[in-house]
Amino acid sequence: MIEIIDLVRDTNRRLGLSVIAGEQGMRRTLGQRELNRPGLALAGFFELFQADRVQIIGNTEILFLNQMSEPARRDILNKLLDYPLPCVILTNKNQPPVELSEIANVKAIPVLTTKLNTTELTFHLSHYLTDRFSPSESMHGTLVDVYGTGLLFIGRAGIGKSEIALDLVERGHRLVADDIVVITRKAPGILLGSGPEMLRHLLEIRGVGIIDIRQIFGVRSIRLQKRIETVVELIEWDGKEEYERIGVETIYKKILGIDIPLVRLPIYAGKNVTVIAETIALTLHLKVYGRNAAEELINRQAMSMKQKRLISDYLRWDDE
Repeated sequence: MIEIIDLVRDTNRRLGLSVIAGEQGMRRTLGQRELNRPGLALAGFFELFQADRVQIIGNTEILFLNQMSEPARRDILNKLLDYPLPCVILTNKNQPPVELSEIANVKAIPVLTTKLNTTELTFHLSHYLTDRFSPSESMHGTLVDVYGTGLLFIGRAGIGKSEIALDLVERGHRLVADDIVVITRKAPGILLGSGPEMLRHLLEIRGVGIIDIRQIFGVRSIRLQKRIETVVELIEWDGKEEYERIGVETIYKKILGIDIPLVRLPIYAGKNVTVIAETIALTLHLKVYGRNAAEELINRQAMSMKQKRLISDYLRWDDE
């Protein structure tokens, strides 16, 4: 939930909202990100009216209201504001009809205005509300931007996630978050990871302590957030365990309802996990461009078997 007073403050730079009526209702709350234009409601059709959304009134609605008689306009606005509206926003610097201001003041429903047109307001306000109402969760792990690919390292405490991140930073990659990664679902299929403000740019190395990546390696070594594109789970090597060797089938880890490709990486002393992490990122780039090494190997094997079959058939019937 967000209070209207917070919405006005947070969007001041982009939207420039001003309160012109119903100021005593600025503590009203908004619980969802969708917006509504009450065109049909102003015409008297309330059956599907979405009253729990921000109501946007543009040039068309203002023109329609101004062409109504004063009694009819007051009647329809009374019906509209009988609903528990979070707020009403007028675009294009439109001023509300007198009746709207009077009723809004009585019923403590904020009426705001902005110089933006309806399209611009809808775009910026939707972006803000989507960000505010996006579902999120915190996960123990380390997030690093490797060649532009967001790799989220997970695994038991002390397995070496932070050490791998430090090695990657030293090789020119960028730390996003260590220890706690705040994951937010921004859009269908897209997860963004960031670090808590308290831990931003800090890395914990066991035996050394807390180090400040930005101070040591500079601003090129850090970034505030990154899309999570692959999860790398670090696990101890077990000689009895069967591990993926070809990579034909992709396995996934579900985070906030979204399937993210998962690589289960067995590690042991002396294994160069940093280079493998870079290879994972580059392999993803190749897949984006339609190149898959595992599928190419299978195709080569199939082609080789076909050629051997053709040669065998030819020699079988070669009686010369």
